[in-house]
Amino acid sequence: MDKPYAGLKVIDFSTTIAGPQCTRMLADMGADVIKIESLEGDMMRTRPPKRQGASTAFGQLNAGKRSLVLDLKSVAGQAAARRLAGMADIVVENFRPGVMQRLGLDYETLRAANPRLIYCAISGYGQTGPSSQLPAYAPVVHAASGYDTAHLSYQDGRDRPDYCGIFIADVLSGVYAFGAIGTALHHRHATGVGQLVDVSMLESMLSLALTELQRAQFPFSMPARPMYGPVATADGYVMLAVASEKTFQYLLEAAGQQELGQDPRFEKYADRRDNWAVLMDYIENWSRTLSSAQCVEQLAAHGVPCSPYRSVEEALADPQLVHRAALSEIQDQGGVFKALNQPFRLSQADTSPVGFAASLGEHTREVLKQAGFTEPEIAELTGSVDRSS
Repeated sequence: MDKPYAGLKVIDFSTTIAGPQCTRMLADMGADVIKIESLEGDMMRTRPPKRQGASTAFGQLNAGKRSLVLDLKSVAGQAAARRLAGMADIVVENFRPGVMQRLGLDYETLRAANPRLIYCAISGYGQTGPSSQLPAYAPVVHAASGYDTAHLSYQDGRDRPDYCGIFIADVLSGVYAFGAIGTALHHRHATGVGQLVDVSMLESMLSLALTELQRAQFPFSMPARPMYGPVATADGYVMLAVASEKTFQYLLEAAGQQELGQDPRFEKYADRRDNWAVLMDYIENWSRTLSSAQCVEQLAAHGVPCSPYRSVEEALADPQLVHRAALSEIQDQGGVFKALNQPFRLSQADTSPVGFAASLGEHTREVLKQAGFTEPEIAELTGSVDRSS
């Protein structure tokens, strides 16, 4: 099957997670993604786990991209980057607003030479406005968006926000950027003109807080015990989700407590919600007599959405992921590792990743030659330390 974005050329100035998440998705769709790196390389190259100097975290985010080293602090490096962008369909960057303008690589400068260019800028707070110049990493945006406080409000008896180790804002804004670029490509197909795609990590995070965003405008009370959380078993906890009247009846059947369906405290959704803690006391009187495995088996047999709490290692062993071919092997200078494929499949197109992660500057000469740079120009750009193949 064909790759849906085959033939598109992407110049990727982004680093760390948000931008690389977006451009990894573009590469998986078949775009030729040229990753511009400094002599030091993307900082993710230093992140563990590493094998023979190669980071698998970097590899997962940058599989299928060609690596080109340019010194963007030099006049020659900036000129080369502009020349490459002039031949591109898409540019992606995630610097603080103003950085690319100082380098002469901002949207207004590049579109003058390439009106069809789609230029995607991912930033903490957006390209303009009173917060646009604030430095932002995912954990800061989590706090700024209200997400951390909203999450904390569901944790009984706690007032200290959680530590952050999973960078939701980065991945989420990268995915939004990928979707927005697709929209801009469709618009360009109709109009022949590119445009600026301005992605805000702050707004991306706010999109997760559906109920909280509306409750901030129209306050309403929350149940004493949140409706989605761990249910105790004899040897741990399970998560069950009662999101419909039918599921509620199924839960009572699984627990052998159908009579609770006629209890005035639980019969109607609004009353049930207000008395959720009492209801869960009844349910846990049953669930505590079973192991987590037995509890999940009973709930699933009655059609109640549920799961044991698993580690990522345990989740990766799920036969469903094998059935879906959810992981692909990627080759880098350290050997072979597995990376997650995109969580969607297209029936008429190939969305699997290209199975390599480039070493730093591996494709510098190749890319510059293909772009028409002469040997003297390449020599000037690569300098005395040539990292390319």
